[in-house]
Amino acid sequence: MAAKTNSWGSLFLIPTTLGDNAPLEVLPISIKRTIESTNFYIVENEKTARRFIKKISPRKSQSSLKISVLNKFTEPEEIPDFLTACLEGHDVGILSEAGCPGIADPGADVVKIAHEKRIKVIPLVGPSSILLALMASGFNGQNFAFNGYLPIDNAERKKALKKLERKSKEENQSQIFIETPYRNDKFLAEMLKTLAGNTLLCIACEITLPTEYIVTKTVNAWKTEKLDLHKKPAIFILQA
Repeated sequence: MAAKTNSWGSLFLIPTTLGDNAPLEVLPISIKRTIESTNFYIVENEKTARRFIKKISPRKSQSSLKISVLNKFTEPEEIPDFLTACLEGHDVGILSEAGCPGIADPGADVVKIAHEKRIKVIPLVGPSSILLALMASGFNGQNFAFNGYLPIDNAERKKALKKLERKSKEENQSQIFIETPYRNDKFLAEMLKTLAGNTLLCIACEITLPTEYIVTKTVNAWKTEKLDLHKKPAIFILQA
């Protein structure tokens, strides 16, 4: 079995940029080398994936690309077939829409199946907005939790925020979460109404872009600020 596995292709987890900046400003040369040698891809959006590949490797033939789409509309039974190319000896790359595949990203489903099939999984270095925000927050990087999206319902969201705030205080744990960009301003207003005034809140917006904004303040201090986060990718971290 080991000899056969060695003849299979590998599954590369290929990070992308966090915004519309020059890829090689924030991505290592290993990304370029991998893309230039790989023709099979699993992506969230074919159009943006092709655009990203073209930016990285302008001379690469777009017609040579074999792309499978993995998003919320993909049926679970379709996913194992995305790795057929690996079993036939070809490398396959997973591309996220932004950041690192498998982190707050559907790529994790493919990676799990790859391990089950004994396909080698190779994560490549690249930007993660979650980790970059935590690095810059000044909060506990030894004990933290990423909570994804909080409930949409106002009452449930308030309850979730108070629960995270309490857990942060009791366990000295940084609590990280995100929101759909067009709801950021409303979400921030709700946080400022719900959280204790001395709780620390870090807002990290448009990370790695020229407009990057990363600031940590108490909730009371944030109440005096007028911040426009509308449609801007942001990470929120609280530390009570």
